[in-house]
Amino acid sequence: MHSLRLLSASLLSAGLLAGCGGDQRTDDGRADAQSPRVREERARQVADAWRGSAAAATWARGYYPMADAVQEPVSGWRGAADERAFETRNFVLDGELPRTPSAFGKVDWGDGEELTRPLMGSKKAYRSFALDRSAGPHLTVTGARLGTTTIVTSRGKATVPAWLFTLEHYDTPLKRVAVTPSKLPEPPIGRARQGAAGGLRSIPRLTGTAADGRSVTVRATHGSCDDGPVVTALETGESVVLSASVKGVERGACPADMIEQNVRVGLSRPLGDRILLDALTGRPVPFGDPGGTAPSWT
Repeated sequence: MHSLRLLSASLLSAGLLAGCGGDQRTDDGRADAQSPRVREERARQVADAWRGSAAAATWARGYYPMADAVQEPVSGWRGAADERAFETRNFVLDGELPRTPSAFGKVDWGDGEELTRPLMGSKKAYRSFALDRSAGPHLTVTGARLGTTTIVTSRGKATVPAWLFTLEHYDTPLKRVAVTPSKLPEPPIGRARQGAAGGLRSIPRLTGTAADGRSVTVRATHGSCDDGPVVTALETGESVVLSASVKGVERGACPADMIEQNVRVGLSRPLGDRILLDALTGRPVPFGDPGGTAPSWT
């Protein structure tokens, strides 16, 4: 009996590791029905680990923006050339940028909750979005002053300090949030072991939340030999754990392609202040590109 148990465990392990993506397989090369159960079990482990943890308490006290730190002029772009200049980060500075009046600024959620965070200088703020200076269409910054703006965070909308950059030919400024995000707490659970998570994939980032909070859109990955990504949500009162996988994976050799695609995930109720977690890594899902102008945390 002991030998039979060892053999069964070995077969299960081999099945989890077989094929492209680590899914269990049937004879036709498709993902086996056990994989969703494995993924759901992992999602529950992540939710349980975060519930009541020190990491969750740190997250609840922190400042984690969930929208772009660079905000376009309220008046909108004058034309396609200026829009293209913004998208390519092609800026020219024609003026002086002020010194930072203070080393810290306050994040205000408007309900009596405030948080003091380090303040980014105007020059550093400018360099965060002015990444190019090519011969193509460009926008000209003529100055800046410190003001405020509102931004969506993991705790709802907040009023934060922002650098208001004056643009040539524009009546309203380009805004850049001036306070830095809080440091991400150490997750209370580690990354799932490769091959033992039912074909789970990591979720690179959050790209948006619906106005009513009833859905989120995330970037998910897949390859050339499958039918695309699938993202499901396990909802609790404290968190929403997202499990990303792929459907219709083919058997055999496959090019090592990594394709990113937006996937909208519906929720049974608004996300609110529940933490959005990645089932594979056990970490919060960040907004935006970590190397871009609006990472959710430092």
